[in-house]
Amino acid sequence: MYDYIKGEIKEISPAHVIIDNNGIGYFINISVNTFSKLSGKEKGIIFIYEVIREDAHQLFGFFDKTERGIFLQLISVSGVGANTARVMLSSLNPNEIQSAIIHSDINLLKSIKGIGAKTAERIIVDLRDKVGKLKDGDQIVTSLDNTIKEEALSALVMLGFPKTKVDKIINEILKENKGLSVENLIKESLKRI
Repeated sequence: MYDYIKGEIKEISPAHVIIDNNGIGYFINISVNTFSKLSGKEKGIIFIYEVIREDAHQLFGFFDKTERGIFLQLISVSGVGANTARVMLSSLNPNEIQSAIIHSDINLLKSIKGIGAKTAERIIVDLRDKVGKLKDGDQIVTSLDNTIKEEALSALVMLGFPKTKVDKIINEILKENKGLSVENLIKESLKRI
């Protein structure tokens, strides 16, 4: 299993990053949280979790070990797969997820697309005693970009949501709030899908 990949960031979107390491481009699925922290950088280090199934080999990447740790805890819960955990980390940052688990905030977890009441309860019951303290200062850095709508739309489509539905929701959100970052636009869209 890989621990991390370090190299030049060749391409980045809210749903994936391509890291060039010695001439090999690694396609790595990422959360919006990781996207925010890597945006604008030419080089980076991504902590990796590899998912191997019969039909696919996928890499999931994280800006730091704390986010990867929360991801690993989430996928240990029955009914929460790698993509669901990534959607959770795109909707809430690791600190918010940890806080929701510690404080049994079922409603916050249920606000995430794909998480129902039973799954939220299962996450809280299974992980309440396991979640550790996250490092202070884990702040999300947003990037200003002229293609905020396109990046958000691309990320949500890559996460498996229908393009026409997502496009409509994004347009509604942008009419209400013009100054949103890509990350906040995606989070708000995930709440409305």
